[in-house]
Amino acid sequence: MKVRLTQTPVAGVDEAEGADILMVKPAMPYLDVLSQIKHRSLLPLAAYQVSGEYAMIKFAAAAGAIDEDRVVLESPGAIKRAGADLILTYFAMDVARSGF
Repeated sequence: MKVRLTQTPVAGVDEAEGADILMVKPAMPYLDVLSQIKHRSLLPLAAYQVSGEYAMIKFAAAAGAIDEDRVVLESPGAIKRAGADLILTYFAMDVARSGF
């Protein structure tokens, strides 16, 4: 199955127009896009873990479906592995306190 990534051409346009940094949001659903952009650009790449992703993790943890501490640490790791140089997340303080 071939997937057409519409975000990667936009990143190229942003770069050509003089962007200093590229950002992908929401981060988790677009890990593949992060990876593609990272391989196509030399600019720093930011990823924003939006409030909906934060809420999804909080609600799943409250329902007992996931271990919140593990997911809070794993999600930025996945974003980093996909190629993000900078991660903006509502879990920043939790991650910083854990020594991640």
